[in-house]
Amino acid sequence: PELDLGSIGIRSGPLMAAMNRFQITILGQGGHAAMPHKCVDALDVGVQVVNALQRLVSRKISPLHPAVLTVASFQAGSAFNVIPDQAQLSGTTRTFDRETWQSWAGRIEQVVSGVCSSMGAEYKLNISSGFAPLVNDPGVAEGMSRVAAQVVPQNRIRVPEQTMGGEDMSFFLERVPGCFVFLGIKDPSQSALHSPYFDFDESILPLGMELASRHAVYTLGRE
Repeated sequence: PELDLGSIGIRSGPLMAAMNRFQITILGQGGHAAMPHKCVDALDVGVQVVNALQRLVSRKISPLHPAVLTVASFQAGSAFNVIPDQAQLSGTTRTFDRETWQSWAGRIEQVVSGVCSSMGAEYKLNISSGFAPLVNDPGVAEGMSRVAAQVVPQNRIRVPEQTMGGEDMSFFLERVPGCFVFLGIKDPSQSALHSPYFDFDESILPLGMELASRHAVYTLGRE
């Protein structure tokens, strides 16, 4: 959706980020809002956890390695005068660096444990590994660019920016050299990606089929 309709996006090397998903449950002690001193406010603990997690990227990860940590959901409490005994947080991490990707779990655990311990709360933490970094093989990407020039004019071949989005094709590319290609379907009149109204333009499919088949012939010819 970011590339003009009919264009082809090919980038050598890292293209899409590794991602993890985390879910945190803060376990406190609820009570009346008029007597917070008798409670362990799970909502307040959750706020401190969110603030502390945001510092992981700025203070624990090299600025040379782009990374994102987002807490996208925070649910706690249901009444104006009741301090909740639980809070649920969930979010995601993104990075192009494999070492950073593999270190997220330990770093998040350290933050959550430290905050909860200091405020008298307990917690449950679940971190699931999503996708590995998607890295296009330079040789395959070069071949794909040559083939693309046979399919579309040179001005319709683009080098897309890296994206923090994740893609399970990354696991295939870990085992077999390959190249993940973007096909442009940008249409200002259509809804954005991830919108419930998004619908991709199927007219691009023949272009994708021609590109894939020509690259197969190109690869077999080289071998």
